[in-house]
Amino acid sequence: MARAEVYVSTDVETDGPIPGPHSMLSLGSAAYVEDGTLIDTFSANLDTLPGASGHPATMKWWATQPAAWAACRKDPEDPAVALERYRGWLETLPGRPVFVGYPAGFDFTFVYWYLIRFTGVSPFSHSALDIKSYAMAVLGTDFRATVKRAMPRRWFGDFPHSHVALDDAIEQGALFCAMLAENRKRAKKQQDDFDVRPLPG
Repeated sequence: MARAEVYVSTDVETDGPIPGPHSMLSLGSAAYVEDGTLIDTFSANLDTLPGASGHPATMKWWATQPAAWAACRKDPEDPAVALERYRGWLETLPGRPVFVGYPAGFDFTFVYWYLIRFTGVSPFSHSALDIKSYAMAVLGTDFRATVKRAMPRRWFGDFPHSHVALDDAIEQGALFCAMLAENRKRAKKQQDDFDVRPLPG
């Protein structure tokens, strides 16, 4: 029997668009089970990579976010230590971890690169679940039109979007779980309706 999945909503704060030339400054993950229960969290601030530097456009944005910048620079850890701790945390979750991001293409790029660079393995394997893509499928909208302001208000809880990695991971994880619950309920109703259809003839 397959192990249950644990949805690991993850947000990163960085000083540039790609890892290597630029650094991941902060990592936050919130682990949810299918019923929307938040079962555990992880967060770490990281030292910058040797030889890396902040991208001018990103650092210009950070200059407008002094509180978030201060939060992600508090007590930074050696990335090798933090990522080994993160890998261990993922491996102790009560199910197979599924990376969930918004946008997954950005956050997963950094997390996967750091996991491979500093631990040699990714408990997520090579894949990630993108919340925007999932919402596109649920709503039946075009991808570019699938933005938060076009999503039903019932999907959103009362969570801050502070640009602090863990805060944002919790917020987007709750959003994903609301989408998942609604989609599963709809699918079950469709199956129930199909099961009670009279047979032809």
